[in-house]
Amino acid sequence: MNATRLGLLIALIVTMSAACAGTGATPPLSMTATTLTAGWEQHFTVEWAAAAEQSQSSRKVSGYVYNRHGEFATSLRVLAQAVDAGGAVVGQRIAFVPGGVGGFGRAYFEVPNLPATAAYRVSVWDYTWFQSNGDGKR
Repeated sequence: MNATRLGLLIALIVTMSAACAGTGATPPLSMTATTLTAGWEQHFTVEWAAAAEQSQSSRKVSGYVYNRHGEFATSLRVLAQAVDAGGAVVGQRIAFVPGGVGGFGRAYFEVPNLPATAAYRVSVWDYTWFQSNGDGKR
């Protein structure tokens, strides 16, 4: 009985390993590759620029997130991606926007230590709308 269980366990491990083995194919770039929150473009716009850092091999992307929605966005993070000439991501970093961004306002952000490359893209990675219980008590 124990030998049968061991055999089944080994067969299961081999099967799962084969099923999980990579094919070497690159998945297509999708919405989930640039954000965790679908539809962020309806609420935010991003204005940014890349600049050299002290180390000439890295760049810093900095700019502003504009909130076109009337609610305060807390825990706001942006994703900056360094992209090569073929469109492949060669480096990426997620950074918090300090303090979030108020309704119809803007907030500054910086994403340091990205590889030096020909192009970059920036998107809102995720955010949370500030909610209160509305009772007016402080």
